[in-house]
Amino acid sequence: QVQLVESGGGLVQAGGSLRLSCAASGTSFSFDVMAWYRQTPGKQRELVATIARGGNPNYATSVRGRFTISRDNAENTVYLQMNTLKPEDTAVYYCNANGLRYGPYNYWGQGTQVTVSS
Repeated sequence: QVQLVESGGGLVQAGGSLRLSCAASGTSFSFDVMAWYRQTPGKQRELVATIARGGNPNYATSVRGRFTISRDNAENTVYLQMNTLKPEDTAVYYCNANGLRYGPYNYWGQGTQVTVSS
């Protein structure tokens, strides 16, 4: 069974940095797309960044220029480097893996809390 496990969340002051990691287990399959989402209480989960198996990262407007998504296909791991953090970046961050090869799939991690203090 595929599992995605996030790590790296925590408390940081505004202007600081954090690096999130998401490691997949239960498969050696390289996912078509890996992504990061975030969610705050009472709001819908929003897309932060995506990266395809061959690269080509995309970012939400609110994080472009501050966050960097990357992946290691050999390790089936995706990262999110977050710089110049703002209080409005506070959220639970979720890892996602999705695609269509060999049938549609959509996996989620359990989430990791990121809190940015002002």
